[in-house]
Amino acid sequence: MNELHLISFNYPYPPSYGGIIDVYYKIKALSDLGIKIHLHCFVDQIPHKIDPEVKEITENVFFYQKKKNPLLYFSGTPFAAAIRNSESLLKNLEENEAPILFEGLQTTHIIRFLKDNRHKLYLRYHNNESEYYKGLSVSEKNIFKKIIYKIESLKYSGYQKKLLKKFEAVFCLSEKEYNEVETYSKNAHLIHIFHGNTSVKELDTKGKYFLFHGDLTTADNKRALNDVIDLFKTLPQYKLVVASDRASEDIKRKISEVENISLAPIQTTGNLYRLLEDAHGNILISYQNSGTKVKLFNTLYNSRFVIINENITDDPALTDLCLFGSHMNEIRQQIITSAEKDYNDTEKRKNILENTHSDKAKAEEMIKIIF
Repeated sequence: MNELHLISFNYPYPPSYGGIIDVYYKIKALSDLGIKIHLHCFVDQIPHKIDPEVKEITENVFFYQKKKNPLLYFSGTPFAAAIRNSESLLKNLEENEAPILFEGLQTTHIIRFLKDNRHKLYLRYHNNESEYYKGLSVSEKNIFKKIIYKIESLKYSGYQKKLLKKFEAVFCLSEKEYNEVETYSKNAHLIHIFHGNTSVKELDTKGKYFLFHGDLTTADNKRALNDVIDLFKTLPQYKLVVASDRASEDIKRKISEVENISLAPIQTTGNLYRLLEDAHGNILISYQNSGTKVKLFNTLYNSRFVIINENITDDPALTDLCLFGSHMNEIRQQIITSAEKDYNDTEKRKNILENTHSDKAKAEEMIKIIF
């Protein structure tokens, strides 16, 4: 049986935000096809237990606490990578000569310490990190954080150029990133997002509210939510639910001040699906152009109308399944228009999503390349 070390930037459960959705459902799809996964996770705090959903799809799970040394900001290595460094991880990897799949450049700091040629190395390229941090710097209002993100962007620019050629293959999420990597290091493979959905839900024609969901610790999502809150202040006739487990006190206060907006915890995948199933429309906005956002798939498979701006996906087939607004006035108009409409797009979505974006097909392609 084939084995694989997978190093994750965080514990991949519950799969409720961003790249963690891709990590969890990739592990599940590979495991379903018989791959034994040795999962290594960098975390803020070591969990007391491993969730049964993770136990079922892994051979074993190891945790490593992220470093908390603020002096690492002054390291030549990007901070997000420098804090994910562990001698225990190196020892655990040396126990087994299986290939290593790094989830994101932030997990790759240990490559310089690996013994030569014992492992084949693969990268899941979640973002062009240099562009990502540049975008965070633009979105961030706190001047100190703005400078930190700008420096991190510059560090990643050199870091990713130095590292990308070291991998047997770099698995990219989007056309944009595939073209960037292929031009530079000639080892790119386009493997779209793993999202865990198998079939498009059959839903009634009407939902109960509009939904905004995401990780509210990122500057991009916070900026988007602030704009959406301002929008719904002018639309008191419509209800907005903000779903997140990562809302700051400041965000909670802003939400509580608007009568037609409420905050809902996610906590489990089941809760997220229930929130999606009850939503009439979903609002997905980003100010960073980094390919297709993971949460787009969850909304298209499990909910009704999806309203996006140009940074949510670069896939024209997926854009065609959404309502589009290039600025907030157009987004506002799409909210008003969709609120009055019945949802009837299930068959159209089935034809596109179930035929071209299944997790099993993506896992088979990765296995072919790695093994």
